[in-house]
Amino acid sequence: MIELLGLVLVRQGAGGLINRLAGSADPSWFVQLRLLPPSLHVAASAVLLAAGGVLLFAWRSRKRGRDQR
Repeated sequence: MIELLGLVLVRQGAGGLINRLAGSADPSWFVQLRLLPPSLHVAASAVLLAAGGVLLFAWRSRKRGRDQR
């Protein structure tokens, strides 16, 4: 479940960040672009991307630790 949440956060964050940096006016299906004011779009996308990366890294480390036992 942690892996799935991490993947969703990475996808939302990276997609939203690319959407904003490319200059698209359409929020597409990225949640943070629909809910937050435009001034927070890039920051929120970066935070989601980082949070997803941390979750995936923690899941991978935990899994690796279990496999070595």
